[in-house]
Amino acid sequence: MITYQNLYLDVRRQLLAAGLPGAGLEARELVCAGSGKSRGEFYRDGGLYTSPEIEEAVRALVRRHLDGEPVAYLIGEWEFCGLTLEVTPAVLIPRVDTETLAEAAVGFARSLGKCRLLDLCTGSGCIGLAVAANVPDCRALLGDISEEALGVCRRNVRRCGLTDRVKAEALDALAPPPEAIGLFDCITCNPPYITRAEMEALDRSVKDFEPHLALCGGEDGLDFYRAAAKNWKNALTEKGRLYFEVGAGQAGQVRRLMAGEGFADINILPDTQGIGRVVYGTRNHEKEAVV
Repeated sequence: MITYQNLYLDVRRQLLAAGLPGAGLEARELVCAGSGKSRGEFYRDGGLYTSPEIEEAVRALVRRHLDGEPVAYLIGEWEFCGLTLEVTPAVLIPRVDTETLAEAAVGFARSLGKCRLLDLCTGSGCIGLAVAANVPDCRALLGDISEEALGVCRRNVRRCGLTDRVKAEALDALAPPPEAIGLFDCITCNPPYITRAEMEALDRSVKDFEPHLALCGGEDGLDFYRAAAKNWKNALTEKGRLYFEVGAGQAGQVRRLMAGEGFADINILPDTQGIGRVVYGTRNHEKEAVV
């Protein structure tokens, strides 16, 4: 038999030997998932012995992870901006890079007081939920074309206790907005932005497990930026802002697209690695009229 702490250390060694990043965190999550323990219970019971059944359950999860399956899908949840959200293979796993977008939108929404936010290509709902959870006067609509993703998103709305201020519905980011949804002070969008060529070179943990619908942005990766900048500006209030997450190296191209559609005060924000990760601009009716 083996203690929980020694099982954790053994799993961490395996993950480190495989060259997997975040081995310590992933080892803890796999032990917790396989044993049915919360993180608090794991730390409390570290010196206790596991049962053979629990040890095998943990090692089965480890084998699947070493074969490429992401930990988030194995345990069914992941943290984002302090929220613990459900994730399934129907949605992308929330990433630290995307917190740059969420934090920028939170700051803008707070400056407005009462506001309406739309999160396009919402997936798990992580961005919109992070904003709503941190801005009590914000009401949010979360939109996605995938019904499976919307199912996950709606469960996350309930999980976060935000059903009174946050709704989710089917919206196609590539099509013009339906008039019935009204106007928004802020639109956030983390769209599919990987090129067709890059899709083939993706790490197996992404290419074989995460939804391609949420990854591929067309031949040059910019299909959704073109459509959203052109069509969805019409769902913004005067001086409303559109915030995009972009892939590495795409910030300049997206900035030019937004400028071509009449957006003003366009800015690029870096992520924690210094990569231009967020591009945002303000709707400017006067400039649109000139364009």
